[in-house]
Amino acid sequence: MKQMAAVPQPKVAFFCMEYGLDESFPIYSGGLGILAGDILKTARDLDLPMVGVGILWSEGYSDQFLDQNGFPQHCRQTYDRSHLEDTGVTVSLWLRGEEVTCKVWKTEAFGNAPLYLLDADFPGSPHGWITRQLYASAPQERVAAEMVLGIGGVRALNKLGFNPDIYHLNEGHAVFAGLELIREKMSRGLSFDHAWEEVRLQIVFTTHTPVMAGNEEHDHGLLKHMGAWAGLEYDQVARIGGDPFNMTVAGLRLSYIANGVSALHGATARAMWRGNPGTAPIINITNAVHVETWQHRLIHQTYNVQGNLWKAHLQVKKKLLDEVQNRTGVALDLDVLTIGFARRAAAYKRSGLIFHRPHVIEPLLKTARSSWSFRVKPILRMIGASRLWPTSRKWPTSSQTAWCFWRTTTWPWEDCSPQAAMCG
Repeated sequence: MKQMAAVPQPKVAFFCMEYGLDESFPIYSGGLGILAGDILKTARDLDLPMVGVGILWSEGYSDQFLDQNGFPQHCRQTYDRSHLEDTGVTVSLWLRGEEVTCKVWKTEAFGNAPLYLLDADFPGSPHGWITRQLYASAPQERVAAEMVLGIGGVRALNKLGFNPDIYHLNEGHAVFAGLELIREKMSRGLSFDHAWEEVRLQIVFTTHTPVMAGNEEHDHGLLKHMGAWAGLEYDQVARIGGDPFNMTVAGLRLSYIANGVSALHGATARAMWRGNPGTAPIINITNAVHVETWQHRLIHQTYNVQGNLWKAHLQVKKKLLDEVQNRTGVALDLDVLTIGFARRAAAYKRSGLIFHRPHVIEPLLKTARSSWSFRVKPILRMIGASRLWPTSRKWPTSSQTAWCFWRTTTWPWEDCSPQAAMCG
């Protein structure tokens, strides 16, 4: 019987603004980067023909701590670069009327598929500001970095000789890659509409943020000034992203299929963007994690030998609570339900939502004392970890509310110091 030939797997280039591969390589801020890092590790485990494209951020995201009033203080991060390989490749793009050159570095040091990182902050470069800090707040800096990622990333792959079948744009930061691909096809004689149609067959898009405030928009005057139109005309770019130019809408119109990151988020995303004609269908692909990265070795070993997982869990939990006590002086009970909350402190992430009904949550958190002074344990405890944008000097109102609530529900009943708020 004649066997069918195996269908070759598509070559994929995964574009993302940040990658969380390891704490020692802090070119990420939160969940978007962690997901991207886990995807590249899984691609390596499965031997998939996939590469990542990102930016080599000079300063990392920043080390942060809270002062005794709950306000963030920031310290510049430095990190070891010895694992980076200089590919010898450079790419150029025009930005604000100047030619910007980026070096291309590569790393596979963390069990990941090849990750190529563009860098404008090398010795002698006058454009180091572009790749100095992840998610710079100034609009020109943000657009410049997104141009390096999208336009520069496509050009880097061309020079490296990696010809993707699929460009996976992880969130809207990378959508200028789509404009560059259209420009390339038009330079070979295709009309704009024909080029756009062909590019859509090469792009998939992941949308993450389920509230409008977290989806970037840019004024077309700014994009024209920066050179972000990538050689296209205003009416062409506006057809893709609208006016103002919405990065998420552009991603949905540049792709043939898109996905949300859970079943509920997929439904939310479809409802959010259904009023924009010409967008890709949004399916659900639930986020997962790279097990070897995130599962404690003791849990893994115990499961493999069919041991007592609850005992192993308590051993690992004790290590966490010991670390909390070492950092804060606060001793937490091993047998109290403990919830960890670790999210970047942005208002749209609604970190104070769990405290929205104080009469429900407050009794669960309090440690009371009876009339005989016997201590009564709370039903649950929460351990919070969070980060602000490096340029921020105060918490979003929801996060500040959460921190203040923690104080009022903990300090009257526990022998705690202000350092207890510094767990993150």
